[in-house]
Amino acid sequence: MARAPARLLLGGPLAQAILATVATEASLYRESHGHPPALAVVVCGHEAPSMVYLRQILRGCEKVGLDGRLVEIEGEDPERGLIDALRGLGEDPTVAGIIVQMPLPQTVRLRPVVEAIDPAKDIDGIHPLNAGLVRLGYDGFVPATAHATLEILKGHGIEIAGREAVVVGRSTVVGMPVAFLLVRENATVTVCHSKTRDLRRHVRGAEIVVVAAGHPGLVTGDMLRRGAVVVDVGINAVDGRLVGDVDFPSAERVASAITPVPGGVGPLTNALLLAHLMRAARRQAEARGAGATARSDIGAVVPTIPSLTRGGS
Repeated sequence: MARAPARLLLGGPLAQAILATVATEASLYRESHGHPPALAVVVCGHEAPSMVYLRQILRGCEKVGLDGRLVEIEGEDPERGLIDALRGLGEDPTVAGIIVQMPLPQTVRLRPVVEAIDPAKDIDGIHPLNAGLVRLGYDGFVPATAHATLEILKGHGIEIAGREAVVVGRSTVVGMPVAFLLVRENATVTVCHSKTRDLRRHVRGAEIVVVAAGHPGLVTGDMLRRGAVVVDVGINAVDGRLVGDVDFPSAERVASAITPVPGGVGPLTNALLLAHLMRAARRQAEARGAGATARSDIGAVVPTIPSLTRGGS
């Protein structure tokens, strides 16, 4: 008997539902405050895959009535330019959220740039304060891609609790936050990386496989357990097209469910980032003493990061 093809875990339908609520909240916010919340997208250099992602975000802002601003850093000292721009955006009351293009140029140190972002506007969760809150299980901004990885599983009814999960990749913006979120959902999680001795063995034992390593075709179908659920977070430009970290043709013949690239985690990441922006805008308005009226109208509309309560044993 021929095996049924893997179910596609599409991010688009989930993203559209989120964007509809974001559009409603953006309209109500604009009525209350006289302007929409602004998202500053800060770019230093032009790395192809990330520029595709950033342009999609800016188009998304326009579609839902948000103010998307592209801030390009030029000059002989890009690190100083980045830091100065981020501090200025932190002081701008019309800017509710800030994201920085990654990866940074090799001449720019990551730490001083990340620390220059106002944590209240750090909607992609890369500031040490937000990263620490997530690790401790408290409420904070989770990196949008990590959040999307969790939500694409939950949104498609994939059971997480009690299952064996492998995360391939240990970056601070995807791999490790995803691992923390899966543990919070009561999965048993193994994190694999470039020094893992037998990647195939670990992947073979997993019921849920999340791949976020930045290497096209790293995980193939013959590495997977039959019936595994596969979430491909990778986005790589290969021969003029975007591909993931999973070899899709071979993996879909083995997996029970799999995300395509593009069309999987990407659209949901963008939508959740804008939901994070609205959450940040509400909090900042409340801190300025101007959010009480808006909160009564829109506080329950926008989807937010799941409650991060401290876990047990």
